[in-house]
Amino acid sequence: MSEKSTEQDKLRKAAEAKLPYLPDSTQSPRPAERLLHELRVHQIELEILNEALRQSQIELERSRSRYVDFFDFAPVGYLTLNNEAKIDEINLTGAMLLGMERNKLPERSFASFVASEDIERWHNHFLSVQANDNKRSIELVLKRDDGSRFDAQLDCLRIVKDEGAPIVRIVMSNITERKRTEEQLRVSNLRFEAILEAVPDLLFEVDRNGRYLNVWGNRGDLLAASENMLLGRTVAEILPSSAAKEVLAAISEADLKSQSFGRQVKLTSSKGVTWFELSVAKQSFATSHKARFIVVSRDITERKLAEEKIHNLAFYDTLTQLPNRRLLNERLEQAMVASKRSNLYGALIFIDMDNFKPLNDTYGHETGDLLLIEVSRRISSCVREIDTVARFGGDEFVVALRELDKDRVKSIKQATIVAKKIGANLAKPYYLQNFYEGNEDYTIEHHCTSSIGVVLFIKNEATTEEIVNWADLAMYQAKEAGGNQIRFYESKT
Repeated sequence: MSEKSTEQDKLRKAAEAKLPYLPDSTQSPRPAERLLHELRVHQIELEILNEALRQSQIELERSRSRYVDFFDFAPVGYLTLNNEAKIDEINLTGAMLLGMERNKLPERSFASFVASEDIERWHNHFLSVQANDNKRSIELVLKRDDGSRFDAQLDCLRIVKDEGAPIVRIVMSNITERKRTEEQLRVSNLRFEAILEAVPDLLFEVDRNGRYLNVWGNRGDLLAASENMLLGRTVAEILPSSAAKEVLAAISEADLKSQSFGRQVKLTSSKGVTWFELSVAKQSFATSHKARFIVVSRDITERKLAEEKIHNLAFYDTLTQLPNRRLLNERLEQAMVASKRSNLYGALIFIDMDNFKPLNDTYGHETGDLLLIEVSRRISSCVREIDTVARFGGDEFVVALRELDKDRVKSIKQATIVAKKIGANLAKPYYLQNFYEGNEDYTIEHHCTSSIGVVLFIKNEATTEEIVNWADLAMYQAKEAGGNQIRFYESKT
């Protein structure tokens, strides 16, 4: 049975159900009654069909009304252009965007609403849309009838209906706010880039494991590796272990306290030593399991060099680079503390050059300085790394010997060996090269012995000042004995 027959059967049953009465089925109806019955059934069928048609028309009107509402009051403009780029139809939103009454827009050239600087782009775009079946978009500056302007995005599609002239459907969106936001973002990015250019630091974004996520800054010469090598790798993979440990410690501190300042990292490369000071901040918007950190790495190499220079000026002799009196006192105090702990004797050797003044008087202080530099080298070659050689002043030098022996006699013997070695070295001839104007130079041979005083110390039974004075007194005894002598200080008590 066909679908049409089924629908007719349903319609007939619905019509018969509406009849006020049915003919008696036990008797054969007369022809007139049968005809009347059929007429009534058809009448009711027509009424049912008319009602269905009426309901369909009502629903169609509702749908059309919804479509019209959607079309007219959509948040974007809908318009259709003919093949001459003139407006055929436009919704209310589109008319509002263009700033004109809707009924004045048909047959209006769309180009009249395009800002002059974008006219050529619009014409080229429209020709491209007419030649293609794909949707094409463009951003233009449009001007309203009152002269005001706004940024718009046009999504265009060519449609051909019934082999007639093609039309172009356009969805028009006001993107002024978006463009304003993009411009603000662009300016913000430019400002950020300018700040980075002005900041002489390296900036990194890392995760909790020290993995490099972003790298900024204009000091690529300071990077431990190229940016491509850094991204995606951890500080432990890039930096030496000691430096990586400091960076990770700073990140851990910032993870707990939100910030970390002042940790210093030392990197050594073929270019030399570079020092960095770290400042780390935890990003407030990062989730707990995906914490992100900004690391500012400042080059403090010049500052460290300046500090080192200041330290050297404070604790080292500028001519010989040996420790000065101040550092000698510290080293002597350390030796005395070590002696108390180990019960081993130490010794202080005081050295004064015997024949230094005539050299200065004859050849000048520059030649004397050359001798003092050579003296410092010779003395240093006679002692161990744990011992200290210091320039006390002028042509006086002091040597602090540590960890000799627990036995005094053996310690005296050890100190005597060192003192004799120093005296023998200092007594060797000095060959000093003098420079004169005109690039003429010659070598001076000079002979110079030394007077040496030695004092033993153990624990902290005396002060550093007393020990130095005792060694100085022994040295003067050697000097009074004719020089080139070694004398030990002997307590009179």
